Amino acid sequence: MMANYKYLIKNIGILVLGNFTTKLLSFFLIPLYTASLTTTEYGSFDLINTTIGLIIPIFTFNILEGIFRYSLDKEVNKVNLINIGFKYFFISFIPLLILIFINYIFNLIPVFNEYLWYFLLMYFSMALSGILTSIAKGFEKLSAIAVSGVISSIVVIASNIYFLLIVKWRLDGYFVASILGTSSQCIYIIINVKIWKYIKKSTNDFDKQKILEKKVLNYSKPLIANSVSWWINNVSDRYIVTYFCGFAINGIYSIAYKIPTFLNLIVSIFNQAWNLSAIKDFNQNDENGFFSKTYSIYNCLMALICSLMIVFDKIISKILFANDFYIAWKYVPFLLIAFFFGALSGYLGGIFAAVKRSDIYAKSTIIGAIMNVLLNFLLVYKIGALGAAIATTISYFVVWKIRFDEIQKFIHIKINIRRDLVIYLILLIQAILLLIINNNFHLYILEIICLFIISVLLRKDIINLTQFLLKKLGGKR
Repeated sequence: MMANYKYLIKNIGILVLGNFTTKLLSFFLIPLYTASLTTTEYGSFDLINTTIGLIIPIFTFNILEGIFRYSLDKEVNKVNLINIGFKYFFISFIPLLILIFINYIFNLIPVFNEYLWYFLLMYFSMALSGILTSIAKGFEKLSAIAVSGVISSIVVIASNIYFLLIVKWRLDGYFVASILGTSSQCIYIIINVKIWKYIKKSTNDFDKQKILEKKVLNYSKPLIANSVSWWINNVSDRYIVTYFCGFAINGIYSIAYKIPTFLNLIVSIFNQAWNLSAIKDFNQNDENGFFSKTYSIYNCLMALICSLMIVFDKIISKILFANDFYIAWKYVPFLLIAFFFGALSGYLGGIFAAVKRSDIYAKSTIIGAIMNVLLNFLLVYKIGALGAAIATTISYFVVWKIRFDEIQKFIHIKINIRRDLVIYLILLIQAILLLIINNNFHLYILEIICLFIISVLLRKDIINLTQFLLKKLGGKR
């Protein structure tokens, strides 16, 4: 089992080095955004960015998921696989241009026409980045992903400082900085992985490529619905908030996502490493307890971090959110809990990838997405943007619960479900306390008590984690 952990920890370490420090620096650029952009401007950028996040998996047939999964199979021809990836990348521009034309003629979403060239360039860079990152992950070139993340973050930080602070391009500068950051990541991966070596066509392998393409598409197609549903869970609330409350409120609500993004940074690092481990080390009986213990440790860390961030929500928001954006603090606790369940769902998703059951994987996300939309329309109409945060929390919980129940058909993960449900309830109480208690002294006393109770309930996992870390540190000496 130690070999399993060594592989997982090594990959996490590489990704941490490449992502954590620089993304943390990006996190602290939030005051620059909130000071330089109006709530309406930020809401406009967010709408374009989230729309691109929706259409990429649809227009590319979510081919990047299939590329990643099948590139881990040793018998697969890498040249054929990469040819397939780029084929669907270029095909995706056909529906994209049709969409742009329709929107231009009928002016359905005016902001897309206003920033048309930024929309096109962001799509190109983000879609290409997705394909290249999947290739790098599938080739187990995590160091390339890590370094590209560092370069991208440096470019984004430098560009934002220059365009927002010095030349004061406002929203135009924010768009340019984002495009430059993503493009720099693409350039590095292309050079490091030497992508050009794989972009060629062999007539001898044409039939094999068609067979492989069919397999990749059969795996990827169900995940189109999964990606769209994840998008709905993540960002459909922004559209509904914009519809009922306007661009300004959406800008405030969108900025609230920046604090949970810190939690999501940890999640994304872990998930990239975990997907590799889950596929390589899958064991239906979990004889050595690797999957169960990893889940328990992950659940423990996420719960403690989530609880701690809720405790200091108002303080963090005061530091990060300038001017009219400060009120975003009230949405943060529910979004943190949503991201927490998203993290656990992602862990279970790695197991579905291992057994190549993308259909079951997608089902849970679709159900969660339907619930998310219905609850958003109901709650946003009744209580505004806060309703969107609550709806997101509920839908993420549903996704986790469905996946947890389904995963038992493939592997038995031993956890203390009753204890964990109590912990999740306490997290919810923490979020509610922030809304109903105005006296900061009383508020922080109660919040710290909640954190303490969670720590007591997780004491065995905390002890096991501490002993494991000490053992690892002792071994290094």
